[in-house]
Amino acid sequence: MRSLQYNLSWDYQNYSPFQRQWDIFLVALQFSWFIFTDFITRNNSSRQYHKRAKWLVQKLIKLGPTFIKIGQALSTRPDLIPLEYIEEFSLLQDRVPPFLSEDAITIIEQELGEKLDNIYEEFERVPIAAASLGQVHLGVLKTGEKVVIKVQRKGLEKLFKLDFHVLKTFINLGDRFLPGFKKYELKLIYQEFFTILFAEIDYIKEGENAERFSYNFQDDPRIIVPKVYWQYTTKKILTLEYLPGIKINDKETLKSKNIPLKPLIELGICTYLKQLLEDGFFQSDPHPGNMAVNKDGSIIFYDFGAMAEVKGLAQEQMVQTFFAMLRKDADQVLDTLIYMGLIEPVGDMTAIKRLISFSLARFLDKPIDINAFREISTEIYIMFEQQPFRLPPQMTFIIKAITTLDGIARNLDPQYSLLSASQPFFRRITRSSASNNILLILARQGKLFLQQQFQKPSPLETTIQNFQEKLEQGELQIRIRSLENERISKSLYLAIKVLIYTCLTGFSLLNGILLISTIYHSWAVILFGLTGLFTFLLLRSLIILTVSEKLLK
Repeated sequence: MRSLQYNLSWDYQNYSPFQRQWDIFLVALQFSWFIFTDFITRNNSSRQYHKRAKWLVQKLIKLGPTFIKIGQALSTRPDLIPLEYIEEFSLLQDRVPPFLSEDAITIIEQELGEKLDNIYEEFERVPIAAASLGQVHLGVLKTGEKVVIKVQRKGLEKLFKLDFHVLKTFINLGDRFLPGFKKYELKLIYQEFFTILFAEIDYIKEGENAERFSYNFQDDPRIIVPKVYWQYTTKKILTLEYLPGIKINDKETLKSKNIPLKPLIELGICTYLKQLLEDGFFQSDPHPGNMAVNKDGSIIFYDFGAMAEVKGLAQEQMVQTFFAMLRKDADQVLDTLIYMGLIEPVGDMTAIKRLISFSLARFLDKPIDINAFREISTEIYIMFEQQPFRLPPQMTFIIKAITTLDGIARNLDPQYSLLSASQPFFRRITRSSASNNILLILARQGKLFLQQQFQKPSPLETTIQNFQEKLEQGELQIRIRSLENERISKSLYLAIKVLIYTCLTGFSLLNGILLISTIYHSWAVILFGLTGLFTFLLLRSLIILTVSEKLLK
């Protein structure tokens, strides 16, 4: 287990509110100065971004769980921060230091009201994993069952309440003194963030989430969820059945155990689709540490603290949405996302439609490439500047989960397709009900898809359709500005050509007339010939210039 040892001031019980405010303010001030100096010196290289991001990651770890969670949340937002920061923030999951085993034992004994030797037959003092909110120890109960004990870091609730008030003060100051700061509604964002954070430190709630998740997959033996030992579980201690497995991204071990990778990828993707679309209750942080593979190819899920809920879809809506994705119908996909509460509608949705169209076109049939978001990063930035758009937290969780699952799948099979991997789920949906309504919708959507495939538009129709889409998506305005510049440049070029040809025509004609009565009259014939050529080119340029100007009116 990787960890970095720091002097973690937030671990101390006597940590004062004033000291906390100063520590946070000092980091913010230092980072702002770094960004300012980079801007002044025009040092915006990728290497410099990585350097600043690494510094910030170290400071976030020193500031504690609240800011580690903020960094982890930002690691899912390629639309808001540079890719170099995303790469460094994504490492936060593996770089959180453990706390002292003596502290963990003290918390266990206080919570369970018994001495450690009276609870466990065996207890591993060295943790097998550490995260921002707690760490995990192995143990054996007196009944002989092997368990994992998740122990919460001490003083977390007190620290979260302190950070809640500190950040609230900073946001209030920003709203009051920084122009344009208030329109981003950061108060709503931080309230949602802390609501989720306080829910994560309630291990009783996490145990209930595990049992609900297990119930949702009770008919699928390929999904394994550890049993909760409620007798040894409190708000700060969670005891679960010990279920070891192969790390889901350990390709070499999976191959050596003869576990087929393609069915494993399909199971992972379809399991997540069921959570999201059918159950409306999904694991928002499915990183490789939270999933393992059993020797028979089934998937074991571990962490149920970071769960989220959305409005589930009826089977008819799932079928319609699936075919809308096949058709790359951004309008219907957007309607579904709004219905599920994953996108908040605003006055102008063209930028959001463009983002959905871009995602369907680029990521549906091939692995997700975060670098591809750079192609539209400028437009997304302008969208947020002109009309701040706040994604509900559930949508950011889904983006994080999908990109994480995509990374796992791509590691196992670089050529996998998200669309192909999800087909078993939609086949099951259509077969699970004999409803005439389902069959009717399936037939209708299939017919529309086949019509789209076999009735390919002509090149002219495709051009008109692309023109219409760009007009609706707001691209045309940007393109018009570019075309106007091109037309003005072309007009200037033609005007210069006209001027040059006029001068050449006059020069050759005048010199031909002067030479016609001299001994150099043979040169006059050549000059008259050039006069005719230059006159032709002059007339041609004049006609083109005149037509161009008429078209511009």
